[in-house]
Amino acid sequence: MDLVERLRAAGCVFAEDEAALLREQAADPVELEALTARRVAGEPLEHVLGWAAFRGLRVAVDPGVFVPRRRTEFLVDLAAERTGPGAVVLDLCCGSGALGAALAAERPGIELVAADLDPAAVRCARRNLEPVGGRVFEGDLFVPLPAGLRGRVDVLLVNVPYVPTGEIALMPPEARLHEAAIALDGGTDGLDVLRRVAAQAGDWLAPGGVLLTETGEEQAAAAVQVLTAAGFAAQARSDDDGATVVVAQTPAV
Repeated sequence: MDLVERLRAAGCVFAEDEAALLREQAADPVELEALTARRVAGEPLEHVLGWAAFRGLRVAVDPGVFVPRRRTEFLVDLAAERTGPGAVVLDLCCGSGALGAALAAERPGIELVAADLDPAAVRCARRNLEPVGGRVFEGDLFVPLPAGLRGRVDVLLVNVPYVPTGEIALMPPEARLHEAAIALDGGTDGLDVLRRVAAQAGDWLAPGGVLLTETGEEQAAAAVQVLTAAGFAAQARSDDDGATVVVAQTPAV
């Protein structure tokens, strides 16, 4: 059975494309077989390759780290519209750092800071963000950030985990078996982490600063309510592909 047939038999919908990427990645037939075996066993293609395609970039993604979704490119679209020259950008719950890396590629010269609780994600984020001048910290939400950042953040990207705990078992195996649970689990209604962010974000954002976060379409109204209750002017935006982002702004002083 050739490579494409093996991938198709394993349920890979885009078997021809995946086969081409695996051949490109492998240095020799032995490595190709090892990579193929991992993919056929159900490991996400991005973990097998060691990178994910995101907004024209190849973002380093190690096994266990959350794989950036293409739909999240909409969040970068909205952030780029609101990011001026020299803006201070914070990529919180950064995972691999894909959001910060994509925004830095489109808005060079920003001051970029990122943080995540997962050590494996932090290692990836440092590989992705340090080459563009980003600083990455390990810890829970705002806790590890330098005090000098407080009140200075112009754009806060925060792709919080928002899958309700009870729905994780319904996710595709590639996600629920191969990505860290802390990158997926948003608590009973999927909004627990967003509530914690909303309670603290105002202290870190500059006057007129903006917070952008992805959410599920069915959660959007509740997410807007969470941020409105925390003092933000918030609204949900969706694109044609079904991605939903809540844009929340602090009052300009």
